[in-house]
Amino acid sequence: MALEPNHDERMESLHDTKDSCSLEPKDSVKSDSSRMSFLEHLDELRSRLVWVIGGLFVAFVISLAFIERVFAFIMRPLQDVLPEGGKLIYTEPGEAFLLYIKIAFLMAIVLALPVLFTQIWLFVAPGLYSHEKRYAIPFVFFCTLFFVIGGLFSHFMVFPWAWRFFAGFSTDYMAFTPKIGPAFSLYTRMLLAFGVIFQLPTLVFFLAKMGLVTARFLLRNIKYAVLLIFIVAAILTPTPDVVTQALMAAPMFVLYLLSILIAWVFEKRPVD
Repeated sequence: MALEPNHDERMESLHDTKDSCSLEPKDSVKSDSSRMSFLEHLDELRSRLVWVIGGLFVAFVISLAFIERVFAFIMRPLQDVLPEGGKLIYTEPGEAFLLYIKIAFLMAIVLALPVLFTQIWLFVAPGLYSHEKRYAIPFVFFCTLFFVIGGLFSHFMVFPWAWRFFAGFSTDYMAFTPKIGPAFSLYTRMLLAFGVIFQLPTLVFFLAKMGLVTARFLLRNIKYAVLLIFIVAAILTPTPDVVTQALMAAPMFVLYLLSILIAWVFEKRPVD
């Protein structure tokens, strides 16, 4: 006579049946053991910040060794619009020294961008599924690439126009002799602004992969995007002239069109 399975065996069989009938793939289910507590998140954040600070420090030391060349490169668009024999000035005893420190720190941020974006990715990676983690290298590469492109566009396209605009107010009794402190502060704000703005395609790529943004949505709202682009350009542009504002708005619009294409290629599509 066959023995009837006991209660524990029946419960185990029922549990296995539920697991096999689950609609979610096994690799998409996160186990309780993989979840991090609040203190573990803080410890992970501390570890990532240590790496970022370490990367910034190393890049800062390297930047100090080339500070003269970096300073000449940054101020070249401004030097080109100064009258013959014109020089930048500083009026405070420690102004030039602090400027070199600021330039080295800005250069350190640019050099440490791969480290920064890598640590950001490693911090959010534990909350991602295995198939999402393969975007780590594209994330770091394209974030760094578009930031550098934005900074170069600001340096070679926007600033020459801006400095020529400011220098155009010189008269026989009023000379254009800019101070190095305010000039570098303006340069820094514009460089970082363009670097952030040029992250739009990368942002749209990940939003499209997560199904939060579609090409149809971006195309349907393009008129509002154009209005917002010109508002942002008017706020960030250092001069009120139309040419400089257009120089900022034009790449933003091109980036928006590129984002539509990216969303169309990579957006989530319903499975039949």
